[in-house]
Amino acid sequence: MKTKVIFVVLAIIILMGTLVGCNHRSKEEESVKQVKVEKMTTPVEGTWQGEVTFPDWKGYVDDTLAMNSMYSFDGRKGQGTIYLTVEPEVESFDLFINHVKVDTKDMNDGTFQIDMKALTKTGMNTVQVSNITPTSLEKAITLKVPYPTVQEGTLEEVGLSQKPLELINNIITTDVQYGFTSAQLAVVKDGKLVYQNAWGNVNAYTKEGKRIENGTKVTNDTLYDLASNTKMYAVAYGIQYLMDQGKMKLEDTIVDIMGSEFVDNTIEIKYSSWGEKYPGLSQIKEWKSKITVKDVLMHQAGFPDSGHYHNQKFDVVNQKLDASIDNLLFVEDATKEKTLSEGIFKTPLIYEPRTKTLYSDIDYMLLGMVIEKITQKDLNTFLKETYWEPMGLTHITYNPLQNGFAKEDCAATELNGNTRDGLVDFPHIRKDTIQGEVHDEEAYYMMEGISGHAGLFASATDLAKLASVMLTGGYGNHKFFSKNIRDLFIAPQSSSAISYGIGWWREADDKRVWYFGTQAPESTVGHQGWTGTLTMIDFENNMVVVYLTNAINTPIADTSSIDTANDFSGRYYTSSTLGFVPQIIYMGLDTDEKELDKALASLIKDMVAEKQKHVIGKEKNREVPFPEEHAIKKAKKALEDVKEKWNTW
Repeated sequence: MKTKVIFVVLAIIILMGTLVGCNHRSKEEESVKQVKVEKMTTPVEGTWQGEVTFPDWKGYVDDTLAMNSMYSFDGRKGQGTIYLTVEPEVESFDLFINHVKVDTKDMNDGTFQIDMKALTKTGMNTVQVSNITPTSLEKAITLKVPYPTVQEGTLEEVGLSQKPLELINNIITTDVQYGFTSAQLAVVKDGKLVYQNAWGNVNAYTKEGKRIENGTKVTNDTLYDLASNTKMYAVAYGIQYLMDQGKMKLEDTIVDIMGSEFVDNTIEIKYSSWGEKYPGLSQIKEWKSKITVKDVLMHQAGFPDSGHYHNQKFDVVNQKLDASIDNLLFVEDATKEKTLSEGIFKTPLIYEPRTKTLYSDIDYMLLGMVIEKITQKDLNTFLKETYWEPMGLTHITYNPLQNGFAKEDCAATELNGNTRDGLVDFPHIRKDTIQGEVHDEEAYYMMEGISGHAGLFASATDLAKLASVMLTGGYGNHKFFSKNIRDLFIAPQSSSAISYGIGWWREADDKRVWYFGTQAPESTVGHQGWTGTLTMIDFENNMVVVYLTNAINTPIADTSSIDTANDFSGRYYTSSTLGFVPQIIYMGLDTDEKELDKALASLIKDMVAEKQKHVIGKEKNREVPFPEEHAIKKAKKALEDVKEKWNTW
């Protein structure tokens, strides 16, 4: 009896093992069946994430006896194509994608396109080419691996809850109802565009400050003035590409690239900040002669924050607006070349290079022209040919009105030109609502709209795709820069400036929470723009957030003096704070939905309380409370409405 029981048990175990094995094989066979192989009739062209030849792809005998058979690359779940070129002499070989065997019996003498999306995953993927016969071949099979691209997807696919985005939508929608201007948002996660939305009108107010109720609505294709986000996607991207091409190095000096005039044209200005430590013109010229590309990228070159080259009246010694003092750096009838030779080249340093970090528009005006000197192309042409066209981006450009876009395609910025509702004046100042032209004064008046520090326009969706290049270094069959160069640019600048990489702003140890939120990993990078724009790139969560507003498309809240010239009403609304978007989005990452409801409901209560503190703080120095029609009161009421409606929305 015992023997029969043992036999029965053994039979069951064997049967179960067989079923499990069959199930495993069936899944593997199904996966392999979904791998589509197509022989190419023409050679495949491109620059690649990886291009290696087996056997011995590293070019030497591998002591580990395994490395030479495998190549790993960055991929995304649900997408992926590789190309294999098999030499005529190859009789047979084994191919594994993420350790699943692919049938190779019909792969001989030619190039084969392999659609492997059924086997790919987000992160590292591995192709194994092994057991090649004959074994004597030095060149048998060449593998080419494209980069991931951004594809359409859903929040559910990437494990991101809809609820935080509903709250963001409610906040912006309500702010717009109470007087905010407009916004766009795009989120890319794991190589998928999982969210895009747009709110408000492209122009929210008349020049007199009256609300436009039935204007042109913003769409996901509307272009926004990116302001200082330009610095990253023009200059940083440009130099990262040129370094990868071997056309420039961080150690190159500006004088070697731009010529001796960079030093020789320097004039003497005894900035008041020097005090008794003013080093003299000869020392400043000596310092300028040694400034490197890296110094300028890192805002450590010694330049002031701006030259105000466009303004005839500016006190450069004390670095402040003063209508009674002639600007020693004013450039009359400016062209880009005149701005360079009579403005930037003439500008003396305000501190010794590499002794501090001072954010400066001059730095990136200069670097934009460095790129143009090296490439012999203007920035718009260079970036269009290098990045935008290869990536299929159609809603990004300098000077939109000169490049196929109409005013209504662009979110407007300041209502009365650059006058701050009449508080500012200088020769040739714009006085009409700015729409389709760069707002930044130096970019418009001095740089013909094309500069390294400002001037780019884009939609949130196209900018999110462009920002995604930082995750991989390329896009499709286009390599832009290596990950080694990328890592160099995003590493902490120094122990005393951990919130800066080389140009890129870093989250670091909660140093940029007002932009990236408190939940962003320390390695997160991005940038902000003065018009109300934000990009954030999170490497650990493989996520990009682009949030664009035109918060300055509103009246000046206080026109009592020049000191309040930048007091735009739009700045008071929650929607203009930028960092609230990533802060709330992160709450939806792999979170229990029931608990998330409670957390969001509690958070919005605190946001209302914080807004009330903000009002109280601003009223401390006022003789009377803000009137109800003031933007700060409207912004508070908008948040209160969101709190009341949140549980029913």
